[in-house]
Amino acid sequence: MIRENWRVVLLCVLVVGSGIALFAPGVAGNNSGTAAAQPTNLQYGIQLDGGTRIRAPVTGLTATVDNVTADNQLDVQTTVANELGLEQSQVRARTTLDTVEVYAEVNETPFRNALAATNVSVTEIRDGVTAPTRETIVDVLQDKLDQTGLGGTTVQQIQSSQTGEHYILVEVPGQNVSDVRQLVTERGSVRQDAYFPRNGSMVNETVLTSSDLKSASIGTPYRSQTLGPVVPVTLTEPVAADFAAAMRQYGFTSNEGVSNCRYESNPNATQYCLLTVNDGEVVYSSSMGADLAQSMENGDFVTNPQFVIQADTLEDARQLQVDLRAGALPSTLDLDRGTTYYISPSLAERFKPLSFLTGFIAALAVGVVVYLRYGEARVAVPMVATALCEVVVLLGFASLTQLALDLSHIAGFIAVIGTGVDDLIIIADEVMTEEVSSSRVFQSRFRKALWIIGAAAATTIIAMSPLAFLSLGDLRGFAIVTILGVLVGVLVTRPAYGDILRRLLTDDR
Repeated sequence: MIRENWRVVLLCVLVVGSGIALFAPGVAGNNSGTAAAQPTNLQYGIQLDGGTRIRAPVTGLTATVDNVTADNQLDVQTTVANELGLEQSQVRARTTLDTVEVYAEVNETPFRNALAATNVSVTEIRDGVTAPTRETIVDVLQDKLDQTGLGGTTVQQIQSSQTGEHYILVEVPGQNVSDVRQLVTERGSVRQDAYFPRNGSMVNETVLTSSDLKSASIGTPYRSQTLGPVVPVTLTEPVAADFAAAMRQYGFTSNEGVSNCRYESNPNATQYCLLTVNDGEVVYSSSMGADLAQSMENGDFVTNPQFVIQADTLEDARQLQVDLRAGALPSTLDLDRGTTYYISPSLAERFKPLSFLTGFIAALAVGVVVYLRYGEARVAVPMVATALCEVVVLLGFASLTQLALDLSHIAGFIAVIGTGVDDLIIIADEVMTEEVSSSRVFQSRFRKALWIIGAAAATTIIAMSPLAFLSLGDLRGFAIVTILGVLVGVLVTRPAYGDILRRLLTDDR
């Protein structure tokens, strides 16, 4: 019994699994704390949940050069940074691409002059950055958004079909414009500096870079009874060894090194301070703890490299945690050359019931037409039910993958209902052209119908593939849902409907 109807069993299993993914608390990123506010585990994009969309190019210039090698790569980066007055992290020379990038608002002439000081041969200077840099920006921004716990966020690269210019597209449901603008215009480059007296003057040395802290294990911020809001950090062993050595060299482990830091009141008349610097701005200053200094002095710190970074408020500590875990952006987005799009949550909330009402009306209309066409409930009801099962499976997939549903996806679901029923009509017409009384005759006609459906499915997938892979905005979501619906239909729902018809129409069941 099960072996003969395994396609129907598979469809039932997928529908049940999709139902669990859609409604069960704790599945697909949902939990019991949010289940009451949101009855399903579906995520929504800004068109159905409100929020902000920003599309902007990356700030920077890229020079194509001829003679950057592994031997002079570091010298080129250092010279260009010094000539332009930038940090070392704002210049990147890539030997594999023969490029030098500047991640700042710099005019072409000063950039060309800075390159001339390195004796490299420049063939072209253009706006923007290289593809690897854009990929890094997408990964870091997505990581930052994921760390904040916001659902339905997307970050992707797109390219203008008219100008060929590359953009970064950021969509954050439920957030206002100012919060998202702050996210994409701040690099989030966190470092630890040692600020200490030497020969009558104050000296500043970086002891933990952004990449050092990126490789560390960052804990959850909490409020310490003695230190206030802190972020726990566990360094890797090599970084911890260098950090401890620098602290000993600069005198932070001596009796004077653990004295009271007075950086905020008078930076030029203070003792040893550890500075937390975010995007070039000192956000917190503190003295070295006596216990931490002792562990660095006797070598225990290297084997247990744990310490805390202090902050003024718990909110600042959480932001530090996000920046530390995600790492620094190579460059920021140029919002002056981009576009910003905002939908208020109250307006977007109206679209949800209208969208699902549209889908329900489409399914109802299809059911009525199918019934009028065949006049038999035993043919029409399984047909509509199978098509709706296909939509449930797709919704379960969207829930599991945390796909942020927008109006384009809803249009795709409606298209899936229509194309699915079209295929089911082909099956019904093919097997019911004449009276069928045996499974052998039914299977012969059914296989013929499947060949027709398979050819139509292949045509649809080929036609939709460019829309799914090219950066064409909302059309991409429509194409992805349509392709997935076609695949689920051909592989699961169409064969399952065939088994149902066989049992309803043949005598040897």
